[in-house]
Amino acid sequence: MNNIKNLLFDLGGVIIDINRDRCVEAYTRAGMRDANEMLGVYKQSGIFLQLEEGAVTPEEFRAEIRRHFDCEVSDETIDQCFAQFLLGIPVERLRALERLGKQYRIYLLSNTNAIMFDTTIRDFFRADGHDLEYYAEDMVLSYEAHCCKPDERIFKMCIEKFGIRPEETLFFDDGQVNCDAAAQLGFRTHCVTPGTEFYHYFK
Repeated sequence: MNNIKNLLFDLGGVIIDINRDRCVEAYTRAGMRDANEMLGVYKQSGIFLQLEEGAVTPEEFRAEIRRHFDCEVSDETIDQCFAQFLLGIPVERLRALERLGKQYRIYLLSNTNAIMFDTTIRDFFRADGHDLEYYAEDMVLSYEAHCCKPDERIFKMCIEKFGIRPEETLFFDDGQVNCDAAAQLGFRTHCVTPGTEFYHYFK
């Protein structure tokens, strides 16, 4: 950790527990024909990717998704099924972020979307009585940046927006391809593999 001043965290799979299969099952039960083909784990495709890139609005996303159903479906059902991708944030992780924030500057970088972020994700961060901004100084979100990891542009946005130096920044992600992209720009990286926790790195 010599010379590390900043910690940059992915959300899903690092801070937030995720379960793609649960989301696929929810959409399938609701009448969607091809949820398994449309939903990815580390990166989305099709209309889901367009939503994460901010290329379509939530309203446009829902309209397109309806074309994949064999029945009538409400906006609320579409959003609720989508939210099944996310399981929550264990309090231990929030408290680890709180501890680390006393020693490092904490930032977030996430491939996410407007439907999930301002509702479900923000609610998860309140599990220990604090808002998201309590844990992180700033963030870059794919739907606002109009690009997704592993595109190098989103990492360069972090450098510029946060005013950080890559060589002084440790990036945590659960996708090796994203860690490799960050490393190409000089970031220190650590891939959080299943069954491990980001805070294990500091033991």
